[in-house]
Amino acid sequence: MIDISESVMQFLLAFIVVAPLLGAVAALLPAPPGLKGKSPDQAVLRHGVTVTGAILLAALALTLGFDHDNPSRMQATTDISWIRALDVRIHLGVDGISLPLLLLTALLTFLCALYSYSKPPTGPSPKAFVALLLVLEAGTLATFAVLDLVLFFLAFEMVLVPMYFLIARWGGEGRRAAAGKFILYTLLGSVVMLLGLLLIGIKAGTFDMVALATDNGRGLTTSVQVTAVLAIGLGLAVKTPMWPLHSWLPDAHTAAPTVGSVLLAGVLLKMGTYGFVRIALPIAPDGMHTLAPYLAAFAAAGIVYGSLACLALARPGAKGDLKRLIAYSSVGHMGFVLLGIATLTPTGVNGALFANIAHGLITGLLFFLVGAVKDRYGTADLDTLAGATGAALYGRAPRLGALLAFAAVASLGLPGLAGFWGEMLALFAAFDPAEGLSRPAYLVFMALGGLGTLLTAAYLLIVVRRVCMGGPRPADEPELADVQPYELAAWTPLVALTVLAGLWPAVLLGLTDPAVQQLLAGGTQ
Repeated sequence: MIDISESVMQFLLAFIVVAPLLGAVAALLPAPPGLKGKSPDQAVLRHGVTVTGAILLAALALTLGFDHDNPSRMQATTDISWIRALDVRIHLGVDGISLPLLLLTALLTFLCALYSYSKPPTGPSPKAFVALLLVLEAGTLATFAVLDLVLFFLAFEMVLVPMYFLIARWGGEGRRAAAGKFILYTLLGSVVMLLGLLLIGIKAGTFDMVALATDNGRGLTTSVQVTAVLAIGLGLAVKTPMWPLHSWLPDAHTAAPTVGSVLLAGVLLKMGTYGFVRIALPIAPDGMHTLAPYLAAFAAAGIVYGSLACLALARPGAKGDLKRLIAYSSVGHMGFVLLGIATLTPTGVNGALFANIAHGLITGLLFFLVGAVKDRYGTADLDTLAGATGAALYGRAPRLGALLAFAAVASLGLPGLAGFWGEMLALFAAFDPAEGLSRPAYLVFMALGGLGTLLTAAYLLIVVRRVCMGGPRPADEPELADVQPYELAAWTPLVALTVLAGLWPAVLLGLTDPAVQQLLAGGTQ
């Protein structure tokens, strides 16, 4: 793209990881008199937009300077000794697998800050809100950038506290119980994951993820690998979330503020699946090979379960919450990601990584839109929204209705939009899994995944019919505001990228495929 020196690339990646933390500290300090403007609250919200915008620009610059001809090579690397006694190092780097996730995180966080500037969430001081948002961004970006198992765990855990408070302090009804359930599940999963990471580090003699991936498990016995993958996989599966470890997710999404739901679905869930690809696949391949059929079975069950749960919520009289429905849809969509990983093939892993990004874009947009509908109607209950004639967004807020319909058909996997490619590649890979895996079993998983796509189309079309269609506006009902300029600014990039990724999937697959090929080969081509 453009020639940027390695030292500048190192600085950009370090800036992307550290700047949100510095911004969070600055958000808690008193604003300088000249920057307060008319409202100190607006000043701190503007600070959030500025910091997240600077991080997004740095991520774009990193992308432009990235060597796209060698996406399998770790770039912008920093490797500094941190804890000598444990050989823990501050090791950062980015390749074709992590770069799209860094960009997605930077983009969604900036759009959430931009949205919050014009529509601050109801709750305590905006200072704390902005600081927590930036700490959340720092932990997520660090998770995708670090190359040391101990640092990965620390970054992985770093996001729990800010998300807990975002739900508990700025959420809706039932927020404290939902936040408690979220942190309890994820902390318990993380404890088990830590044991697996320590087992690998101690047995292999290093926590360096690049060295471990290059060794490709040759220094670990099969029993150690199976134990490690089981422990690490449980922790990652909770965050993904994989059925049946998903029950914290619907409550968290239903109670979370709009931007909390966007970041939870669009970014935090990706940390779990990224861990499978970055750690389990290359570092413990024998363990993954042993446990892959079980992972695929849970993934297929999650696809069908998530779709059936959404169908139950969408039917008339079920009192289904629209945010809860979209949360359950994430269980199904992330099932396709896990199914792709469980095939242990380049096609499946590439499909999983593509579906990761597509889900972040589309579900992030869906939660923005559902939040907007809830703001206008005062509820996200489907029966209340439908009422006697339907919410009728097409007639009362046509742009909002059109965007909701667009996001729904993108989520159901319409060809030409981003949601199609990842799910198609995952199913295609399940048709021909890696050598040594039971093809008949994977054909069953593929059939269940195919059934899930049909059920997904059914419940999303029911939602569109009930929310967007209906009779004319009653005379005694006030006018409904259509899409506002600040909403258009926050949502347009997600719409554009959903179309771009659907029409030009080679942009993303060209980045991930060489890196995936090398990862599965154990660092050797």
